[in-house]
Amino acid sequence: MLERSGEGSVPNSSPVAGRIAASPASRFRQRVGELQAAGRDVIVLSSGDVDFPTPRHVIAAAHAAALRGETRYTNADGTLELKDAIRAKFNRDNGLDYERDEVIVCNGSMQAMFNAFKATVAPGDEVIVPAPYWASYLDQVSLAGAKAVTVQCPQRNGFKLDPKDLDASITERTRWIIINNPANPSGALYSGAELAAIAQVLARHPHVWILADDLYEHLILDDDKFATIAAVEPRLQSRTLTVNGVSKAYAMMGWRIGYAAGPRELISEMVKIQSHTTACASSISQAAALAALCGPQGLLRERAAMLATRRDIMVGLINRAVGLSCAPSPATFYLLASCYGVLGKSSPDGKPINCARDFATYLLDTADVAVLPGEDCGVSPYFRASFAVPTELLREAGARIIRACAALQGDRVAMATRA
Repeated sequence: MLERSGEGSVPNSSPVAGRIAASPASRFRQRVGELQAAGRDVIVLSSGDVDFPTPRHVIAAAHAAALRGETRYTNADGTLELKDAIRAKFNRDNGLDYERDEVIVCNGSMQAMFNAFKATVAPGDEVIVPAPYWASYLDQVSLAGAKAVTVQCPQRNGFKLDPKDLDASITERTRWIIINNPANPSGALYSGAELAAIAQVLARHPHVWILADDLYEHLILDDDKFATIAAVEPRLQSRTLTVNGVSKAYAMMGWRIGYAAGPRELISEMVKIQSHTTACASSISQAAALAALCGPQGLLRERAAMLATRRDIMVGLINRAVGLSCAPSPATFYLLASCYGVLGKSSPDGKPINCARDFATYLLDTADVAVLPGEDCGVSPYFRASFAVPTELLREAGARIIRACAALQGDRVAMATRA
């Protein structure tokens, strides 16, 4: 039972809530908003937003649905029309077949994942999270009562999970592994062959379930092909939850529609949890998502090509900055850039740069550029920079970063090796 420290006071935090903090991205967003409100010209490269507009036919579909009076609760697991569109999408794009009761529509992909963990884990259970990772994975696992076990995926392996490291990390307590492909924050992309090697390991551990987070599926920037593990190894489909959504591909971040497909017994438990938390996703947003999934898809390729151009610009600018380096990411709209070469230096006012967080703070305070420090993603000394901003802002941000690095004082740390 919650305790109160005095009449009218706020209840103390629960043990679970006390173990987590607001997500790093949300904290950064708040800090940037405060600076912008104070008149600072901050260029935001720390966000998970894309700057493209939501397609007009999607907005028109939402407007039409509202005018038709589709403003009431829907089924907890989503409208039948949207669930059928999701089933068609999985078949069209991934070669996966699902029935209606194997699909759930949620308030974003985040809720789909949380529902799954809450429905399945107990104290003492473990969830394997490859690092670098999206920070909310760890806290979602903790909120559900389990323990996140991180497995490092170094840059020399393309920031991707080595099957041998996966095998070594599995215990009798392992309940899930998260496979984020393409990956946030690194932009890493697993090939079908790489997923097949991971699947071979998982086939030997039938007690481990797979959460395939495919949210960035359509943001592949070169000529590579997307693969998802349930399609690569159909024997794993019976214990795989494939999670996706419309936020990144269709620039619908604020519409809050995600979805998941998996075994009906798991989906049923997830629906029960959702029915007692958010009841259902927004009816208007579901109408919009239906239009997105069923409408013309050529826009996805066009926008991926635009992002590839921006990526190349950003890579060139970062590699011109003294002490920084990065390689092109094959997918998403993020770069993981090393700041190893600025460690040990100091800002012009004498503040030391000892880690990626120090460097990110320095950029924000002195150059009005916001990037996400790698410590928030389980990797250091790196920072995540988004290139999903207009090209002119991208060039200006790069110029600011170059000037900020040139202004650092002190000898460069010897760069004999990179993490």
